[in-house]
Amino acid sequence: MTAWLMKSEPDVYGLSDLKRDQTTPWEGVRNYQARNFLRDDAQVGDLVLFYHSNAEPSGVAGLARVARAAYPDPTQFDPKSDYADPTSPPDAPRWVTVDLAFVEAWRAPVTLAQLKADSALESMEVTRRGSRLSVHPVSQVHFDRVVALGRANGVL
Repeated sequence: MTAWLMKSEPDVYGLSDLKRDQTTPWEGVRNYQARNFLRDDAQVGDLVLFYHSNAEPSGVAGLARVARAAYPDPTQFDPKSDYADPTSPPDAPRWVTVDLAFVEAWRAPVTLAQLKADSALESMEVTRRGSRLSVHPVSQVHFDRVVALGRANGVL
């Protein structure tokens, strides 16, 4: 099993929205490397660090899990969607989505500042300067450390 970090802006779709909905398609991924991770590597049951980006503060807010493996992202074919891609061929869709399910939320996020300050997490992708990848794998050691920090804040 692989662990993941997936970013979302909480004013667009946050962990509280996932908690309310219980499952959601993780649509709108339009980066080829992130798409490849979803398409080729994400498996049902994989756990996800749900990261709030462009937030005050930015950080990991809790956990989700992959509930459905990759399938064509329908928003690429919807001309009214912000994620529409008119160049994506219907017979060979360019973009995929996975479904995420809610697992747990923490009382306070593990902030980006905390992640960067923790020497055990110094090689974690999200802590690297200029890292903007919205979906990426996380080592089991890093995943376990972030979960321990989050649970120390309290589980909602």
